[in-house]
Amino acid sequence: MTPAVSLRRVGVRYGAQPALIDVNLDVAEGERVALVGPSGAGKTTLLRLCNGAIGQTDGEVTILGHRLLGVPDREARVVRRRVGAMYQQLHLVGPLRVIHNVNAGRLGSWSTARALRSLLRPVEVEAARAALASLGIEHKLFERTDRLSGGEQQRVALARVLVQRPDLILADEPVSSLDPSRSDEVMGLLTDVVAGRRALMVSLHDFGIARRRCDRLVGLRHGRVVLDLPASQVTDQHGVDLYRTGL
Repeated sequence: MTPAVSLRRVGVRYGAQPALIDVNLDVAEGERVALVGPSGAGKTTLLRLCNGAIGQTDGEVTILGHRLLGVPDREARVVRRRVGAMYQQLHLVGPLRVIHNVNAGRLGSWSTARALRSLLRPVEVEAARAALASLGIEHKLFERTDRLSGGEQQRVALARVLVQRPDLILADEPVSSLDPSRSDEVMGLLTDVVAGRRALMVSLHDFGIARRRCDRLVGLRHGRVVLDLPASQVTDQHGVDLYRTGL
């Protein structure tokens, strides 16, 4: 079975500064992997590498069976359409109705004309409604997005990813702005919706949520992978060692 993500001896440098060093990592279809580690460890860089936002300096990156670096733009775009992303900053357009923000997940596969028409008369309404229903807020379909609570907006951002129908979901600190109980709730929704063939890579500061909600933890420190274990084998001491200062 082809891994959703395969990194071989990957390095990334920003000028003279290394951000990732000699990273080897596979993520299988349907696997839920948490990237953990202190700020500046390389978690966001690794996620950006996996959606083609940046290219590696060294090594080989294969996403959903395809390389993104050095391939024709058209081929790279086809792969990127199969990769969904969710961020700490939700990138929702507040004055727009929920359905328009959800349908933004389909823009990569729509023509410009279809996208513009959808702002006047929403299309694929039932698909958007079904995505919101799976998250318990289908009744918010036609409300203005900026009138929703923070937790409801998190669900809209997740519904946007769902309608994209990605094979790989990348989430960069998606719950860091929420209180602990809401963070655990939203992470539960996120890990539930990737059940099946979808793979998930999510960066998290909360070590406890990572252990509870993901299948595997990959710890980074100073750009290197220093921990890679099934969640069931990760201990409190692993967390202490990963986040310790002075090294």
